[in-house]
Amino acid sequence: MIVDQSKRTFKNLRISLLNSCNFACIYCTDDENGTFPLENKNLSLSELLEIVKNLHTTLGLESVRLTGGEPLLYPQLEELIQGLNTIGIPQIKMTTNAFLLGKKALALKTAGLQELNISLDAAEDAAFFKMTRRDKLQEVLNGIDAALAANIIIKLNAVIMKGKNDDQILPLLHLAQQKEITIRFLEVMAMGHLHQQKEQYLFSQQEILDLIASKYQFEPLNRKTSATANYWKTKEGFTFGIIANTSQPFCHDCNRLRLDQEGNIYGCLSSNKPVNIKNKPTEEAFNDALLEALSHKQQVSFTGSNLSMLQIGG
Repeated sequence: MIVDQSKRTFKNLRISLLNSCNFACIYCTDDENGTFPLENKNLSLSELLEIVKNLHTTLGLESVRLTGGEPLLYPQLEELIQGLNTIGIPQIKMTTNAFLLGKKALALKTAGLQELNISLDAAEDAAFFKMTRRDKLQEVLNGIDAALAANIIIKLNAVIMKGKNDDQILPLLHLAQQKEITIRFLEVMAMGHLHQQKEQYLFSQQEILDLIASKYQFEPLNRKTSATANYWKTKEGFTFGIIANTSQPFCHDCNRLRLDQEGNIYGCLSSNKPVNIKNKPTEEAFNDALLEALSHKQQVSFTGSNLSMLQIGG
Protein backbone atom coordinates (compact mmCIF):
# COMPACT_ATOMS: atom_id res chain seq x y z
CA MET A 1 0.00 0.00 0.00
CA ILE A 2 1.15 3.54 -0.85
CA VAL A 3 1.02 5.44 2.47
CA ASP A 4 2.84 8.34 4.12
CA GLN A 5 4.08 8.82 7.69
CA SER A 6 0.59 9.93 8.75
CA LYS A 7 -0.92 6.71 7.27
CA ARG A 8 -2.64 8.72 4.54
CA THR A 9 -3.14 7.21 1.12
CA PHE A 10 -5.02 7.99 -2.09
CA LYS A 11 -8.52 6.60 -2.45
CA ASN A 12 -10.40 9.36 -4.27
CA LEU A 13 -9.13 10.59 -7.65
CA ARG A 14 -10.15 13.95 -9.10
CA ILE A 15 -9.51 14.42 -12.81
CA SER A 16 -9.29 17.90 -14.32
CA LEU A 17 -10.42 17.10 -17.87
CA LEU A 18 -9.66 20.49 -19.41
CA ASN A 19 -8.61 23.98 -18.37
CA SER A 20 -11.38 25.95 -20.05
CA CYS A 21 -14.81 27.06 -18.87
CA ASN A 22 -17.90 28.80 -20.21
CA PHE A 23 -18.28 30.86 -17.00
CA ALA A 24 -15.84 33.37 -15.52
CA CYS A 25 -16.41 33.02 -11.76
CA ILE A 26 -14.61 35.68 -9.79
CA TYR A 27 -12.79 33.21 -7.52
CA CYS A 28 -11.45 31.26 -10.54
CA THR A 29 -10.31 34.03 -12.89
CA ASP A 30 -9.71 37.77 -12.92
CA ASP A 31 -10.50 37.87 -16.65
CA GLU A 32 -14.10 38.99 -17.11
CA ASN A 33 -14.11 37.56 -20.64
CA GLY A 34 -13.64 34.07 -19.25
CA THR A 35 -11.40 31.27 -20.40
CA PHE A 36 -13.10 29.52 -23.29
CA PRO A 37 -11.54 28.06 -25.29
CA LEU A 38 -7.95 27.60 -24.16
CA GLU A 39 -5.25 25.63 -25.95
CA ASN A 40 -6.05 21.92 -25.87
CA LYS A 41 -3.23 19.86 -24.36
CA ASN A 42 -5.45 17.07 -23.15
CA LEU A 43 -4.47 13.46 -22.86
CA SER A 44 -6.25 11.27 -25.37
CA LEU A 45 -9.17 9.28 -24.01
CA SER A 46 -7.17 6.05 -24.20
CA GLU A 47 -4.19 7.61 -22.41
CA LEU A 48 -6.44 8.97 -19.67
CA LEU A 49 -8.20 5.65 -19.11
CA GLU A 50 -4.87 3.80 -19.05
CA ILE A 51 -3.57 6.08 -16.29
CA VAL A 52 -6.77 5.67 -14.26
CA LYS A 53 -6.64 1.89 -14.73
CA ASN A 54 -3.06 1.80 -13.42
CA LEU A 55 -3.96 4.05 -10.48
CA HIS A 56 -6.95 1.87 -9.62
CA THR A 57 -4.86 -1.31 -9.80
CA THR A 58 -2.28 0.20 -7.44
CA LEU A 59 -4.51 2.17 -5.07
CA GLY A 60 -7.90 0.47 -5.11
CA LEU A 61 -9.73 3.72 -5.82
CA GLU A 62 -13.11 4.24 -4.17
CA SER A 63 -14.24 7.06 -6.43
CA VAL A 64 -13.34 9.21 -9.41
CA ARG A 65 -14.63 12.79 -9.66
CA LEU A 66 -14.51 14.58 -13.02
CA THR A 67 -13.75 18.31 -12.80
CA GLY A 68 -12.36 21.06 -15.01
CA GLY A 69 -12.50 23.84 -15.95
CA GLU A 70 -16.00 22.80 -16.90
CA PRO A 71 -16.18 19.03 -17.54
CA LEU A 72 -19.39 19.24 -19.60
CA LEU A 73 -17.23 20.85 -22.34
CA TYR A 74 -15.16 17.65 -22.61
CA PRO A 75 -16.11 16.17 -26.01
CA GLN A 76 -15.84 12.48 -25.01
CA LEU A 77 -17.48 12.70 -21.62
CA GLU A 78 -19.96 9.84 -22.04
CA GLU A 79 -17.27 7.54 -23.44
CA LEU A 80 -15.00 8.41 -20.52
CA ILE A 81 -17.69 7.58 -17.97
CA GLN A 82 -18.37 4.29 -19.73
CA GLY A 83 -14.65 3.54 -19.68
CA LEU A 84 -14.41 4.26 -15.96
CA ASN A 85 -17.27 1.84 -15.40
CA THR A 86 -15.42 -0.82 -17.40
CA ILE A 87 -12.31 -0.30 -15.28
CA GLY A 88 -14.44 -1.00 -12.20
CA ILE A 89 -14.44 2.39 -10.46
CA PRO A 90 -17.06 2.01 -7.68
CA GLN A 91 -18.32 5.60 -7.70
CA ILE A 92 -18.21 8.01 -10.65
CA LYS A 93 -18.95 11.63 -9.80
CA MET A 94 -18.62 15.04 -11.42
CA THR A 95 -18.46 18.72 -10.43
CA THR A 96 -20.10 21.11 -12.90
CA ASN A 97 -21.60 24.58 -13.28
CA ALA A 98 -24.66 22.80 -14.80
CA PHE A 99 -25.12 25.28 -17.67
CA LEU A 100 -25.13 22.46 -20.25
CA LEU A 101 -26.60 19.86 -17.93
CA GLY A 102 -30.20 20.18 -19.08
CA LYS A 103 -29.25 18.66 -22.45
CA LYS A 104 -26.89 16.02 -21.09
CA ALA A 105 -28.12 14.76 -17.71
CA LEU A 106 -30.01 11.70 -18.92
CA ALA A 107 -27.20 10.56 -21.25
CA LEU A 108 -24.64 10.93 -18.45
CA LYS A 109 -26.80 8.91 -16.09
CA THR A 110 -27.16 6.21 -18.75
CA ALA A 111 -23.38 6.18 -19.23
CA GLY A 112 -22.91 5.50 -15.51
CA LEU A 113 -22.57 8.86 -13.73
CA GLN A 114 -23.86 8.50 -10.17
CA GLU A 115 -23.34 11.81 -8.37
CA LEU A 116 -23.04 15.50 -9.15
CA ASN A 117 -21.72 18.49 -7.24
CA ILE A 118 -23.27 21.54 -8.84
CA SER A 119 -21.65 24.93 -8.32
CA LEU A 120 -24.32 27.50 -7.47
CA ASP A 121 -23.05 30.63 -5.73
CA ALA A 122 -26.28 32.64 -5.76
CA ALA A 123 -30.04 32.11 -5.89
CA GLU A 124 -30.89 35.52 -7.34
CA ASP A 125 -30.13 36.81 -10.84
CA ALA A 126 -28.08 39.90 -9.98
CA ALA A 127 -25.93 38.09 -7.42
CA PHE A 128 -25.44 35.16 -9.81
CA PHE A 129 -24.14 37.53 -12.49
CA LYS A 130 -21.83 39.20 -9.97
CA MET A 131 -20.25 35.83 -9.12
CA THR A 132 -20.13 34.19 -12.56
CA ARG A 133 -20.15 37.18 -14.95
CA ARG A 134 -22.86 35.29 -16.83
CA ASP A 135 -26.62 35.90 -16.98
CA LYS A 136 -27.43 32.18 -16.93
CA LEU A 137 -29.07 31.37 -13.60
CA GLN A 138 -32.22 29.92 -15.16
CA GLU A 139 -30.21 27.57 -17.39
CA VAL A 140 -28.36 26.29 -14.31
CA LEU A 141 -31.63 25.75 -12.44
CA ASN A 142 -32.96 23.88 -15.48
CA GLY A 143 -29.85 21.69 -15.38
CA ILE A 144 -30.43 20.91 -11.72
CA ASP A 145 -34.01 19.89 -12.46
CA ALA A 146 -32.87 17.69 -15.37
CA ALA A 147 -30.37 15.91 -13.15
CA LEU A 148 -33.01 15.33 -10.49
CA ALA A 149 -35.35 13.93 -13.14
CA ALA A 150 -32.56 11.57 -14.25
CA ASN A 151 -32.19 10.33 -10.64
CA ILE A 152 -28.63 11.57 -10.26
CA ILE A 153 -27.59 12.24 -6.65
CA ILE A 154 -26.90 15.98 -6.26
CA LYS A 155 -25.18 18.29 -3.83
CA LEU A 156 -24.98 22.05 -4.32
CA ASN A 157 -21.66 23.83 -3.73
CA ALA A 158 -21.65 27.57 -2.96
CA VAL A 159 -18.37 29.46 -2.58
CA ILE A 160 -19.08 32.31 -0.17
CA MET A 161 -17.10 35.54 -0.50
CA LYS A 162 -17.44 38.35 2.03
CA GLY A 163 -18.97 41.43 0.42
CA LYS A 164 -19.79 39.53 -2.76
CA ASN A 165 -22.43 36.89 -2.07
CA ASP A 166 -22.66 36.40 1.70
CA ASP A 167 -26.20 37.78 1.39
CA GLN A 168 -27.05 34.67 -0.67
CA ILE A 169 -26.55 32.10 2.10
CA LEU A 170 -30.15 32.06 3.30
CA PRO A 171 -31.69 32.27 -0.21
CA LEU A 172 -29.49 29.38 -1.31
CA LEU A 173 -30.41 27.37 1.77
CA HIS A 174 -34.08 27.99 1.04
CA LEU A 175 -33.66 26.94 -2.61
CA ALA A 176 -31.86 23.73 -1.63
CA GLN A 177 -34.52 22.94 0.95
CA GLN A 178 -37.28 23.45 -1.64
CA LYS A 179 -35.57 21.06 -4.05
CA GLU A 180 -34.60 18.63 -1.24
CA ILE A 181 -30.91 18.84 -2.13
CA THR A 182 -28.03 19.01 0.35
CA ILE A 183 -26.03 22.23 0.05
CA ARG A 184 -22.45 22.87 1.18
CA PHE A 185 -21.08 26.37 1.72
CA LEU A 186 -17.37 26.71 0.93
CA GLU A 187 -14.90 29.10 2.49
CA VAL A 188 -13.05 30.84 -0.35
CA MET A 189 -9.66 29.23 -1.09
CA ALA A 190 -6.32 30.98 -1.58
CA MET A 191 -5.96 29.76 -5.16
CA GLY A 192 -4.80 31.45 -8.34
CA HIS A 193 -5.31 35.22 -8.44
CA LEU A 194 -6.76 35.11 -4.89
CA HIS A 195 -3.64 33.48 -3.46
CA GLN A 196 -2.67 36.63 -1.56
CA GLN A 197 -6.19 38.08 -1.19
CA LYS A 198 -8.14 35.33 0.53
CA GLU A 199 -8.45 37.10 3.90
CA GLN A 200 -10.19 40.01 2.19
CA TYR A 201 -13.02 37.72 1.09
CA LEU A 202 -13.04 35.01 3.76
CA PHE A 203 -16.48 34.41 5.27
CA SER A 204 -15.73 31.80 7.90
CA GLN A 205 -17.61 28.70 8.98
CA GLN A 206 -18.64 30.40 12.23
CA GLU A 207 -19.95 33.43 10.36
CA ILE A 208 -21.97 31.16 8.08
CA LEU A 209 -23.39 29.28 11.07
CA ASP A 210 -24.26 32.50 12.88
CA LEU A 211 -26.17 33.74 9.84
CA ILE A 212 -28.07 30.47 9.41
CA ALA A 213 -28.85 30.45 13.15
CA SER A 214 -30.79 33.69 12.68
CA LYS A 215 -33.46 31.68 10.83
CA TYR A 216 -32.95 28.00 11.70
CA GLN A 217 -32.27 25.74 14.65
CA PHE A 218 -29.77 22.96 13.91
CA GLU A 219 -27.43 20.42 15.48
CA PRO A 220 -24.07 19.05 14.27
CA LEU A 221 -23.65 15.62 12.69
CA ASN A 222 -20.58 13.41 13.12
CA ARG A 223 -17.88 14.02 10.52
CA LYS A 224 -17.01 11.05 8.33
CA THR A 225 -13.35 10.04 7.95
CA SER A 226 -11.61 11.96 5.11
CA ALA A 227 -14.69 14.12 4.51
CA THR A 228 -14.17 17.66 3.28
CA ALA A 229 -17.40 18.99 4.82
CA ASN A 230 -18.84 19.33 8.30
CA TYR A 231 -22.61 18.79 8.38
CA TRP A 232 -25.57 20.00 10.43
CA LYS A 233 -29.26 19.05 10.44
CA THR A 234 -31.98 21.62 10.96
CA LYS A 235 -34.96 21.13 13.25
CA GLU A 236 -37.01 20.53 10.09
CA GLY A 237 -34.71 17.63 9.11
CA PHE A 238 -32.80 19.43 6.33
CA THR A 239 -29.03 18.79 6.06
CA PHE A 240 -26.43 21.41 5.08
CA GLY A 241 -22.65 21.38 5.14
CA ILE A 242 -19.67 23.72 5.30
CA ILE A 243 -16.28 23.08 3.71
CA ALA A 244 -14.08 25.12 6.04
CA ASN A 245 -10.65 24.67 4.49
CA THR A 246 -9.27 27.68 6.38
CA SER A 247 -11.02 27.83 9.76
CA GLN A 248 -11.33 24.06 10.27
CA PRO A 249 -8.90 22.31 7.91
CA PHE A 250 -9.15 18.60 7.14
CA CYS A 251 -5.65 17.80 5.87
CA HIS A 252 -4.91 15.25 8.60
CA ASP A 253 -6.88 12.46 6.92
CA CYS A 254 -7.09 13.70 3.31
CA ASN A 255 -7.14 10.83 0.79
CA ARG A 256 -7.52 12.79 -2.48
CA LEU A 257 -5.28 12.68 -5.52
CA ARG A 258 -5.59 15.03 -8.51
CA LEU A 259 -4.77 14.31 -12.15
CA ASP A 260 -4.62 17.13 -14.70
CA GLN A 261 -5.32 17.08 -18.42
CA GLU A 262 -1.63 16.65 -19.31
CA GLY A 263 -0.94 13.56 -17.19
CA ASN A 264 0.43 15.22 -14.05
CA ILE A 265 -0.66 14.30 -10.54
CA TYR A 266 -0.91 16.53 -7.47
CA GLY A 267 -1.10 15.20 -3.94
CA CYS A 268 -2.32 18.54 -2.58
CA LEU A 269 -3.89 21.73 -3.88
CA SER A 270 -1.18 23.58 -1.97
CA SER A 271 1.48 22.13 -4.25
CA ASN A 272 2.74 23.83 -7.41
CA LYS A 273 4.90 20.79 -8.14
CA PRO A 274 3.27 18.58 -10.76
CA VAL A 275 4.45 14.97 -10.82
CA ASN A 276 4.29 13.32 -14.22
CA ILE A 277 2.54 9.93 -14.11
CA LYS A 278 2.26 9.40 -17.88
CA ASN A 279 4.24 6.64 -19.63
CA LYS A 280 6.05 5.37 -16.56
CA PRO A 281 8.10 2.40 -17.84
CA THR A 282 8.06 0.30 -14.67
CA GLU A 283 5.87 -0.34 -11.64
CA GLU A 284 8.65 1.06 -9.47
CA ALA A 285 8.71 4.34 -11.41
CA PHE A 286 4.91 4.57 -11.19
CA ASN A 287 4.94 4.00 -7.42
CA ASP A 288 7.79 6.50 -6.97
CA ALA A 289 5.64 9.16 -8.65
CA LEU A 290 2.76 8.37 -6.30
CA LEU A 291 5.03 8.57 -3.26
CA GLU A 292 6.37 11.93 -4.43
CA ALA A 293 2.83 13.27 -4.81
CA LEU A 294 1.93 11.88 -1.39
CA SER A 295 4.88 13.73 0.16
CA HIS A 296 3.31 17.04 -0.92
CA LYS A 297 0.35 16.63 1.43
CA GLN A 298 0.18 19.19 4.23
CA GLN A 299 0.31 17.98 7.81
CA VAL A 300 -2.04 20.57 9.31
CA SER A 301 -3.73 22.94 6.90
CA PHE A 302 -4.03 24.09 3.30
CA THR A 303 -1.49 26.84 2.57
CA GLY A 304 -2.65 28.12 -0.81
CA SER A 305 -1.30 27.99 -4.33
CA ASN A 306 -0.78 30.07 -7.45
CA LEU A 307 -2.61 27.34 -9.35
CA SER A 308 -6.05 28.35 -10.57
CA MET A 309 -9.04 26.06 -10.06
CA LEU A 310 -9.26 26.13 -13.86
CA GLN A 311 -6.00 24.18 -13.97
CA ILE A 312 -6.63 21.58 -11.30
CA GLY A 313 -10.32 21.63 -10.34
CA GLY A 314 -11.77 21.70 -6.84
